[in-house]
Order: sequence, then C-alpha cells, then structure tokens
Amino acid sequence: MIGAGIFALLGEAGAIAGSGVYLSFIAGGVIAMLSAYSLGKLGARYPAAGGIVEYLVQCFGPGWFTGTVSIMLYLSASVALSLIAKTFGSYGFSLLPGTAPEFLKDVLAVAVVVFFVLVNLAGAKDVALIERVLVGAKFLVLVILAVAGIAYLKPALVAPSTYPPAAAIFNSVAVTFFAFEGFRVITNTAEDMENPARTLPRAMFTAIVLVLGLYVAVSFAVFGSLPVDRVIATKDYALAEAAKPAFGAIGFTIVAITALVSTASSINANLYAVTNVTYQMAKDGELPKPFGKPIGHSREGLVISGILIIVLALLLDLTEIAVLGSISILMVHGLVHLGHLRKHKETGANPGVLIAALLASLVSIALAVSFVIRHTPKIIYLLVVFLVVSGGLEWLLQRISGREITARTPQSEPSNTDA
Repeated sequence: MIGAGIFALLGEAGAIAGSGVYLSFIAGGVIAMLSAYSLGKLGARYPAAGGIVEYLVQCFGPGWFTGTVSIMLYLSASVALSLIAKTFGSYGFSLLPGTAPEFLKDVLAVAVVVFFVLVNLAGAKDVALIERVLVGAKFLVLVILAVAGIAYLKPALVAPSTYPPAAAIFNSVAVTFFAFEGFRVITNTAEDMENPARTLPRAMFTAIVLVLGLYVAVSFAVFGSLPVDRVIATKDYALAEAAKPAFGAIGFTIVAITALVSTASSINANLYAVTNVTYQMAKDGELPKPFGKPIGHSREGLVISGILIIVLALLLDLTEIAVLGSISILMVHGLVHLGHLRKHKETGANPGVLIAALLASLVSIALAVSFVIRHTPKIIYLLVVFLVVSGGLEWLLQRISGREITARTPQSEPSNTDA
C-alpha cells in the first residue's frame, strides 16, 4: 500500500482536490475499511489463497459471471503494476539533468518492468526479510518527511478557504481509494493463518489505519509547504519536491531514491504474485494455457503480463491509470459486497455494514465516471473494452476447456467471530 499510491497519487489527487486532498484520503480510507470488513468476514469463513476469486465463487457459484469478474481482477492488477512502473519512470526522470528529454520517463518505466521480468525468469528467491526492511525504510522516510513538513507548515496554504468546491474533493476519491487498494492482497494469505477469523480482519484494519494516518500527515506536509500550483506543476514527483523546504536538494534526492526503491521492489513482488495467480487461472481454464507454460524458472504468464503492463504504461498517464484501476477494482469490490449479502448469515456479517460498503463502492464509481466523462472520456471506452475482453475471453475459454472456477474451501459451520 505504501508505494506508488502515495509517491504518485498524492500529486494526481492534489491536482483535483487541491489543499483539501487530505479529506479525499480520509474518504478513501473509510471506503477501504468498509470493504475490509466485508472481505475479512468472507476470508474468515472461506480462508483460501484465491481471496476475492474464492469469495465470488462462494457467493455467486461457478460460471461465466464469476470467471469474467476474475479476469477483470487480473486486468486491474495489471493496471496497478503499470501505475507503479509509471511512478518509477517519473521519479527516475526527476533525478536526471533538466535538459533530459521527456520520453526518458517512458524508457525508465519500460526498463524496470523488463528488468524484473528477467529477474523472475532467472528464478525467484525468498525476499520476505528484504521486503520488510524496505517497507520499514520507506515508512520511516515518509514519517520524517511528514513531521518535518508539518514543522515548516504555513497555515495559510492549508486553510479551508483555499479548498476547491466539495465536488472536486469527492471526485478525487476515485484516485485516493486506489492508494489503499493493496489491502485486498492480505486476503490471499488467509489459508496460511492459524486463526483467520481473528487475524485477517485485524491485519487489514491495522494496515489501513496506519496508512491512512501517514497519508493524511504527508498531505498536510506537502500542501502546507508548497502552493497548490507548485504541487500540480511537479505532481509526478510531488513528495520529493515537498522535501526541499525542510531538507533542500538532499531531501529531494533521498525521497526520490526512496520512491525508486519502493516502486522497484513493489514491481518485483507483484510480478511474482501475478504470475502465481495467472498460473492457477490457466490451470482452471480461466486464462489461455500459455499463461501456465514453464519458461525459465517461471511461467509464460509472467512475460504476457509484462507486455500488458508496458502497453498500459505507455498508453495512459498516471491519472488515467489510477482512475481506470480504481473504477475496475471498485466494481469488483461492489460485486463481492452484493454477493456477501446473500451469505451474511453464514459469515456472521452485519448486513447494514455490507450495504454501506456496497453503497460506498457504487457512489465512488458514479463520482469517478462523472469525472472521467467530463475530463478523460477515453477511460469509459477502456472500461468497456475491459468488460468485453473479460466476458468474451471467459466465454471462449469455457467453450474450449469446458471448465469453470470452483470453490476451494469446503462448506463449514458459520463463523460467529466478530471483526
């Protein structure tokens, strides 16, 4: 969650919500917590490595619909990775001389994806310890930036009188929610938890609350140090620019390098995860067989996913990627919450909270769609393409393979454990 979300999306969301962007992050965090409640209850009842895919099968049963949404989930993950690659390119470019040509941003974005595809093809190693160290390091850097930024804060820059209309702040929620989206990955670990009914919801809520606090603090630090027009002008690397008032050029460099390390490690980890997911989906007949074929020390799905990520990174800018990814994942979350209402007696979930989660997802989608219709209508066309490709591919694969996604966790007694 602490990666491209804050390093890139703060500037993108700030371009819409201005100095009131912290309110947008709070709204995004609330939506994430409502979703976490629903996913936590489902994960406690159906602990499986498939996570959301498993919940869809349990709630709606196997078939074309569940398979289509599962493919949409894969496409959303690819969009998220293209955002991370794009962020790497932006921060890498910010460290180059001022005369460097603009196209080098795309060159760096493509290069980092190609590099980690090759790394994964060469063989993956257990990097859990390294990942913990990197997460701790970037969290520390951001905390220092937030504390120092608030210490240098100019109250006039974040006064309510500087906020844009409320509609702009609400429209930016589609971008800020995407900065929390990574919490859903925790559901894929439920199968390995000794007590998922207790551990899974606690892990998700703890992660969201910690990240929300950090995002709000960093928002104040950035917009309390820089005028809104300056943040917009440097939105692709706004966090590094915000380090200048307190730490000068060295602060800019440290934050930019932190962003590079953060996004690079995230690309490596997520490519490995996406490859495992596509391998399982190919085995189930939900993706073409080549996704599961061995190549090097990995699968061909790694190469195919890498190509898709590069294409998305080259075709879309950061705001378009964030909004497209956010709408598609909100659609998936909304469908999960809708299905969960059919199973709430089995999971022990409060139907009122599930309805709130569903409504929050629907309202966020509506706000996002209204925004893109006015500013970037091609996102609507891309969403239609995503839906058509997902549905068409699922229909074709079922006709070829005759298989459907099936539930991997057996029916058991309802969970009475409250999250």
